[in-house]
Amino acid sequence: QVQLVESGGGLVQAGGSLRLSCAASERAFSTYAMGWFRQAPGKEREFVATISWSGGSTDYADSVKGRFTISRDNAKNTLYLQMNSLKPEDTAVYLCTANRAGNRYWGQGTQVTVSS
Repeated sequence: QVQLVESGGGLVQAGGSLRLSCAASERAFSTYAMGWFRQAPGKEREFVATISWSGGSTDYADSVKGRFTISRDNAKNTLYLQMNSLKPEDTAVYLCTANRAGNRYWGQGTQVTVSS
């Protein structure tokens, strides 16, 4: 089972940037597709971005396209999310997820708060 630990969240003003990290315990990290989801209070969990096992393919929610960049370092078993031009509506708990062969694993999440 993959254990995922997110970090890098915090409080930032609108227009600012944050970089989230997700450290994975699994040495086979490079065989997992990885992604980021977020959940705001009172709202359903929503997709943010995903990246293939090799990093060669990425996909983004329309709401973050052009502002967020997902990347991974398979040598460090780490997933990243660079978030620029942050907006108050980006405020949420951001969760890292690993997916392989129909099995999906989740981290505990890291809080991102964007003030106006």
